[in-house]
Parts: sequence; C-alpha cells; structure tokens
Amino acid sequence: MSENKSATKKGKKTKLIALSSTEKEYTFKNPLEKKIKYMGETVNLKLYEDPNGFSYVLWKNKKYPLEIIEKNQNKYTIMLNGVWHTFTVETPFSLKRKKFLEKQAGDSSVVNIAAPMPGKVIEVLVEEGNEINTGEPVIILEAMKMQNEISCHVDGVIRKIAVRQNDSVMKDDLLIEIDKNPG
Repeated sequence: MSENKSATKKGKKTKLIALSSTEKEYTFKNPLEKKIKYMGETVNLKLYEDPNGFSYVLWKNKKYPLEIIEKNQNKYTIMLNGVWHTFTVETPFSLKRKKFLEKQAGDSSVVNIAAPMPGKVIEVLVEEGNEINTGEPVIILEAMKMQNEISCHVDGVIRKIAVRQNDSVMKDDLLIEIDKNPG
C-alpha cells in the first residue's frame, strides 16, 4: 500500500490517497484532522498513545495495537492488530513520476510475490502451472506466532514457487513468480 499526501496550502485540508498493491486508490482526509472521511463516509477513528508509550487505534470502541516495525526513507512497515502492512508515502509529484517511470519501463508479464515480513512457510497452497485469480491465497506464512495468508494480487499462472513448507524467509524474499494474464 502506498500513501500520497498532498501538501496543506493556507487553510486547505490535506488529502491522502492510499494505493493498494493493485494500484487501486482509496481517498481519505488527513487523520490528524478532527473528523476522518473514508470512501465518502465519516469514520470515528482515534490514534493515541498510552502512558506506557504504546500506540493504539480506537475504532468502534475497540482498541487495536499499532507499532511501526520499520522505516526506510519513504517506505514504512507497520503492525496493526498483529497484521503487517507495508506502504510508501509519496508527494503528488513523486506519485506522478513513479507512475510515469512504471509506464516507460513497460508492462512486464512476470509478477513476483515477496514475503511481506520474515517468517516460516507453513503451507504452500498452489502448484506450478496452476491458474490463479486476484485475491486467492498462495502461501500461509507464520510470523510472530501468527499465521498470515499471503494472497495473489494479479490474475495469471504460477510460473515458479521459490519456497517449500518449513522454509524460513526474510522480508522481501521471493515466494512465487506468476505469469500475469494480459489485460
């Protein structure tokens, strides 16, 4: 997920755009403002830190632990309620530049699924040559004693499986290569 934060200009509100791994855009207002709008609806969401230094998100009267796991330049990995999320923070200019460079590089037919976190491969759910659709699970990865379902973000055919059950992987290690369906 990447996040595009536009600059605030003399009283104008900041607009944020989160980009999923499939480049789908979700527009919402700056979470530091009093009211948060997400997908056109006002959401009652609060970010806070307790006296012990732990951060939480309070939503619908439920408290969800929040921790920044890694920050490298504009790339962040956070853990929210035990689930890891990686995203980049982009300015409007850098987002346009990123999209332009991706377009210039051409549309590769091979897509890699990398480990979003270090962990142990519990189960490989696909085989080479299998057809796969967006959103289908491909691997179960255990990290911090939690099992995480790693899903495919494109339609295609499994080209190569780079890991086996019980393998240990590091963050960003290759898990699976997919030949993306054209279109």
